[in-house]
Amino acid sequence: MPLPPKVLKKGVTDMIRISDARMSGTAYGTVVLHVAPEAAAGGPLALVHDGDMIQMDVPNRRLHLEVDDAELARRRERWEPPVPAMSSGYQKLYVDHVMQASTGADLDFLVGCRGAAVPRESH
Repeated sequence: MPLPPKVLKKGVTDMIRISDARMSGTAYGTVVLHVAPEAAAGGPLALVHDGDMIQMDVPNRRLHLEVDDAELARRRERWEPPVPAMSSGYQKLYVDHVMQASTGADLDFLVGCRGAAVPRESH
């Protein structure tokens, strides 16, 4: 995930990237991936606004959005899930049945049907 050109023009050469997605091609800097639940499911990234401060404590594996609980409650009340681009086919199957990254990003209807456990380290 390259830095945006407008950030590069300001002289910023590195920054922390936080995402609820999967990425390839990031080979430098501090990157936090697979934040769960995802923003599209109402996860914590859905409540972040431009200018919010996020504290990151790497040794203790902790992220903290520095916004008070009352403001987060207001944001959560106003939040609406995004409308899926498609209401059928594989995209709907994905939206409806793929679990969050923290639980393996597997299809929910396949859990327990494989005959062997899938270890957490496999994904």
